[in-house]
Amino acid sequence: MGKQTVEQYFDFLASKGFRLGEDARNFIRFGQQYTGANDWLTIMALEWTLKIQKHFDGSFYLSLLEELTQRQTITREQVLMFMKEKGFVGR
Repeated sequence: MGKQTVEQYFDFLASKGFRLGEDARNFIRFGQQYTGANDWLTIMALEWTLKIQKHFDGSFYLSLLEELTQRQTITREQVLMFMKEKGFVGR
């Protein structure tokens, strides 16, 4: 399978019973455009936002997406290392 789009990730979340409202979806799209992030990085920021916050938190998501974009994060390992550095997951 090819790379997943943000829209496909929304569908995946819905299939798991996690439905994002239209306001949240629009904010996620806004964040992606604002930061210039690709779909993969947008999905990583959203995935970690939901893991850490247990719900969609727009300010957390946008802050995370901005920092991951600025760091030019391109792998899952880099995302995990960043989350460990920030103290969001165990070392």
